[in-house]
Amino acid sequence: MTATGENADQAKTAEEPEQQAERHRRTRERRVAVHRGAQRLLARPGYTTTLRERIALLDGAGELHDLDEPSDVYGNGVVTALEERTAALLGHEAAAFFPTGTMAQQVALRCWAGRTGNPVVALHGLGHPEVHERNAFSRVSGLRPVRLSGEPRQPAADEVRDFGEPFGALMLELPLRDAGYLLPTWEELTEVAEAARERDAVVHFDGARLWETTVHFGRPLDEIAGLADSVYVSFYKSLKGYGGAALAGPRTLVEEARAWRHRYGGNVFQQFPTALSALAGLEHELPRLPEYVRHARVVAAALREGFAAAGLPWARVHPEVPHTHEFQVWLPYDADVLGEIALRQGEETGTLLFGRPWDETGPGIAVTEVGVEAAGLEWTAADVRAAVADFAARLPR
Repeated sequence: MTATGENADQAKTAEEPEQQAERHRRTRERRVAVHRGAQRLLARPGYTTTLRERIALLDGAGELHDLDEPSDVYGNGVVTALEERTAALLGHEAAAFFPTGTMAQQVALRCWAGRTGNPVVALHGLGHPEVHERNAFSRVSGLRPVRLSGEPRQPAADEVRDFGEPFGALMLELPLRDAGYLLPTWEELTEVAEAARERDAVVHFDGARLWETTVHFGRPLDEIAGLADSVYVSFYKSLKGYGGAALAGPRTLVEEARAWRHRYGGNVFQQFPTALSALAGLEHELPRLPEYVRHARVVAAALREGFAAAGLPWARVHPEVPHTHEFQVWLPYDADVLGEIALRQGEETGTLLFGRPWDETGPGIAVTEVGVEAAGLEWTAADVRAAVADFAARLPR
């Protein structure tokens, strides 16, 4: 570890919780300001824009839905239209709109547990419910998650076939974000689904980012989603909507899910702004996702080339060829050091190469996520290499 990294570690250790929270708050405010002021960046997250800019997402909404019809009340009108379009895109009988994906997946798996008679859900140890939802499956919904693997890869068919206890549902996160937005091959995915059904288990896709998997799999969206008995998708991650999610599957399952949605407090009185923003995302962002994925591969290759040319002792782009339009970058420095350099580069040059936080994963090793969206399409490989050279020149040696 560099001396700078050691000093940063000592400073963090000495901080009180209130000081640490204040430092994180200031860093976040600074990051938002840099995002807003940068002339060049790879992606512009919705949370960095103003209310006026977010509202402008609905400009032209009249071309997406009849704005002269009555507003929605408890899920009819424009919400129903969104559900029908989502079900058609995913190739399932029906879909139900939910305010959050956390709620949608708990409801889906609770409904499946009632049908299979088994509340055990087999999933990856890095899956979103295990890492980011405060044990919601077991604390709220009476489900019992069991981990097929903790390795930074997708579960294998043999792990499903040979798992040591029965389970009612297999849950697959596609892509597996915390492992680097990883996807299996199409053959691996079909084999895993078959292995689950050999054990009389249903297959549920945590497909928050399923929208951008078509390039990797080389299959249309409905064929991918059709491998699962039920699918959850998000409307705000890749599609830039205000929020919301959908659960798609058999009509009987979706109707039961609507009842549980009400019990969970998710039957919101009016949701037309969110529903319209989701329709806008399906109309405008969904068709562009394959282009983002292909250009992410150009950016990833240029990052590797830039790190090598800068003579960095150890750097990783993971996966080397991104499976989606998002991937990880690993560098052998303290996370706070890298975060500060990334922000300074954006402030001083107007070019923000690494716009997301850096997280410490081991002594002197940090990782960040890189996403390529509309703004990133303007970058050539030479632009990326030049930005890497400037970033590397700022690193402590």
